[in-house]
Amino acid sequence: MRRQDPNDDAGLLRNCQYGQVDGAPVAVAVANSQFEADLIVGLLQSNGLDAAVSADDAGGQEPQLQLQGVRILVPPAEADAARKILADTEAEADAEADQPGD
Repeated sequence: MRRQDPNDDAGLLRNCQYGQVDGAPVAVAVANSQFEADLIVGLLQSNGLDAAVSADDAGGQEPQLQLQGVRILVPPAEADAARKILADTEAEADAEADQPGD
């Protein structure tokens, strides 16, 4: 997973279908694939946040167009909480990877 570059917002939300929120959805992460993005969205939703996926891949018909990544979007009011959940999850996974094998 790549962190979203805050300066790379041109056209970011143009084609995202999203529920009613105050302000435009915010990208909190960029995944390498639709599958990874769906897992991240599920993690955020299981923690009580609204989250959606935005991919410029012709509605899934052209997955090779995902070279720019698949964005994970949340309402602006939930962006900080989402970033904290993602950072905590990444730190936990890194700690588990550093554990010696059984």
